[in-house]
Amino acid sequence: MKIEMICTGEEVLSGQIVDTNAAWVANTLMESGYELSRKTTVGDRLEDLVQAFRESAARAELVIVNGGLGPTSDDLSAEAAAQALGEPLVMFEQWRAAMEQMFAARGRTMTSSNLKQAMLPTSAVVVDNPVGTACGFRVKLGDAWLFFTPGVPHELFRMVKEQLLPFLVDLDPNSGGSVTVHKLLTLGQAESAMANDIDEIVMACPDGVSIGYRASMPHIEVKLFHRARVDETQWQAYLAEVRRVLGDSLVGENQKSMGEILHSLLVDCGQTLALAESCTGGMVADQLVTQAGSSAYLLGSLVTYSNSAKQSQCGVRADTLAKHGAVSLETVAEMAAGARRALGSDYGVSVSGIAGPDGGTEEKPVGTVCFCVCSDRGRWSQALAFGSGGNRSRTLIRKLSTAVALDMLRRHLLGLDPVADYPFLTRIEARRG
Repeated sequence: MKIEMICTGEEVLSGQIVDTNAAWVANTLMESGYELSRKTTVGDRLEDLVQAFRESAARAELVIVNGGLGPTSDDLSAEAAAQALGEPLVMFEQWRAAMEQMFAARGRTMTSSNLKQAMLPTSAVVVDNPVGTACGFRVKLGDAWLFFTPGVPHELFRMVKEQLLPFLVDLDPNSGGSVTVHKLLTLGQAESAMANDIDEIVMACPDGVSIGYRASMPHIEVKLFHRARVDETQWQAYLAEVRRVLGDSLVGENQKSMGEILHSLLVDCGQTLALAESCTGGMVADQLVTQAGSSAYLLGSLVTYSNSAKQSQCGVRADTLAKHGAVSLETVAEMAAGARRALGSDYGVSVSGIAGPDGGTEEKPVGTVCFCVCSDRGRWSQALAFGSGGNRSRTLIRKLSTAVALDMLRRHLLGLDPVADYPFLTRIEARRG
């Protein structure tokens, strides 16, 4: 089934807001086996909307329209749909009554401006919106269905899950599942270098499989698209070859983040974690507490930004700081062990670095970051150089540091060497065991 999406609104077109709705819809469709073939963004101009609706309807079997269903003068989706169809807008009494009930339930009186939201093209089929006043609807334009959805995210999400996806199944029971994606999350690799490495096996792709990339620093996601049935033995052999080429840079499959990966591992093993963070300032902990249920394993995170905090909270010795500095393998080793001791955890992870833009020296330039992971099995630490000539921002250095700290723990939990060889990250020093 050919599906297009039209996103409406001057604020979206001009870049005043980031269009996260389209990304969510595309991903949700993909997870259900459907694929967007095109996305168009149109401002709040009636003639442009009418033209966009007609053009998309001529190409696609389903057009998802997002936004423009509100009560204000710039909400024009219903009017544009009526013009594209060549039919008038009429009052849909069922939606008017539904809105009045919503307002009454909240102890409010519906204003006259809201009546606009019940004015739909004559041939429209109402699509229920139980959490808002923006009436969803669908109309047939030529051979295509236009499916109109609200721009408010939580209203959109519910309508897609409860109304759009079942409608797609009814529209074509055999179309769902025609596209699947296998995602491989990587760390410490450049997109161009990765593409160059994978080029050697692209030609060996099984029929019906193609490769795509999505860069979102500090990660690059490799996506293997199935658009046809693939022999399982051939697929598994190809997937094994992709894993081999990616090597240590591969950190997870079909998971969205390092936090999600670590959450699953820590829940499964039933053991606990303590963190000691300096330059990341709680970002490592944030990746974990985003996951519901992280209190089962995360005992705490000590944000020890100053030397005095490293001493008082983690028990780092004054002579260690004086001799080696806050950014050193010796200091992060004492931080990890101290956090583990203070909180009584099975694992300890620490990170301390120079995120910039100031604070670097010739010996330890901006981007120098040290890490340690420890447990009853031993202690592993490393120092990496993220600065790359000073062309990485403070934010990116902190994101990279967070990802590496989590990956060291991931590898340790899996029984791998916590000190991985990341192709695009420079190691200064490492100590194992």
